[in-house]
Amino acid sequence: MSSFEITGGKKLSGEIIPQGAKNEALQVICACLLTSEQVTIHNVPNIRDVNKLIELLQSLGVKITKNTPSSFTFQAIDIRFDHFHSTEFRNLAGTLRGSIMILGPLLARFGKGFVFSPGGDKIGRRRLDTHFTGLQKLGATFSYSQTDQMFTVEAPALKGDYMLLDEASVTGTANIIMAAVLASGKTTIFNAACEPYISQLCSMLQNMGADIQGIGSNLLTIRGVRFLQGCNHTLLSDMIEVGSFIGLAAMTRSAITIKNVNYPHLGVIPDVFRRLGIHIEKKDDDIFIPSHDHYTIEPFLDGSIMTIADAPWPGFTPDLISIVLVVATQAKGSVLIHQKMFESRLFFVDKLIDMGAKIILCDPHRATVIGLDHQYPLRGIRMSSPDIRAGVALLIAALSADGTSIIDNIEQIDRGYQEIDNRLHQLGADIIRIPV
Repeated sequence: MSSFEITGGKKLSGEIIPQGAKNEALQVICACLLTSEQVTIHNVPNIRDVNKLIELLQSLGVKITKNTPSSFTFQAIDIRFDHFHSTEFRNLAGTLRGSIMILGPLLARFGKGFVFSPGGDKIGRRRLDTHFTGLQKLGATFSYSQTDQMFTVEAPALKGDYMLLDEASVTGTANIIMAAVLASGKTTIFNAACEPYISQLCSMLQNMGADIQGIGSNLLTIRGVRFLQGCNHTLLSDMIEVGSFIGLAAMTRSAITIKNVNYPHLGVIPDVFRRLGIHIEKKDDDIFIPSHDHYTIEPFLDGSIMTIADAPWPGFTPDLISIVLVVATQAKGSVLIHQKMFESRLFFVDKLIDMGAKIILCDPHRATVIGLDHQYPLRGIRMSSPDIRAGVALLIAALSADGTSIIDNIEQIDRGYQEIDNRLHQLGADIIRIPV
């Protein structure tokens, strides 16, 4: 288990380019299973979760060519269905939550699929009901083997239907879309997730020949087609990295330019950081964060304490709640952080408290942060990364802290952030990777 050794308290400066969007990559790579033709995807991030998915598809028989470090060509001429019962597939799928999204394309094109309960962050309950219920509405049948702990899913002929999703699940919506594009008839999905990742997936599928209406909204209408062709697709910049770098600049009192952010796709992210008092300058498609000696949290108009909560898009993404919480520890003023979606995502605050932060964990979903206004810097400690987003939040805290911090279990961070130590080192960060 590798670690980061960080000497904090240093101002950073320079430019940083966000990686390709992790969540989009997991979806569009799975969509390559929908055609036997070549699909080329650009701006693919070199991170553990994406690399595991590529390895998983390759093990199933997908031909994969690495054109450049960030560009891959996929061709799924045929699939080795016997491999689903192998230990190799179980080990790969069991550690990657994104593996669930191969199910929709497999059902649409081949009429069958297999799935284990997937892995991912341990941040609370993450149901698969939306995936299963939506696919069942299209005609899929599920059977579960207790011995193999595997679902066998069959759908000789998918047929479009109307469905109202019980939650606006991003991966659930993606799975249903990928099944519906080759189903006969019309599929209507209401309460669909409408994150930029979903819009990008739909645009890619349209380029492959799919008929999808309502892209960018929570009401999608899909008319099935008989086959899809190959295409070229370029991933957006990762908006979670963009938000993380905004927080990094504020916490370390650094002047940083974030390049090529795809600003129209950031939604309310810049505005939420502005509520914390962070000045953000948009320059073409870049963002400049000037050095902040102080930043003051806005109160509500009636003078009550600011509340920042996650919500389905176009609300504030839950993946940045951990970052916002850390940034608030050095703001002037107080804020209530309300993480509605996952009941374990705030449990990393005990490590921030050990660093000197003033935080009251009200319950599993809410924390009140009393900002220190940079008058009392955090102090370096040894800690462990519990999940991707909390891990980067702790990394940001360590970079702002006095003294040296050690962060263990950084494999969690590597799952979602490409060569983060090297890129931060280029900004002037004192960060060393300690191998196992």
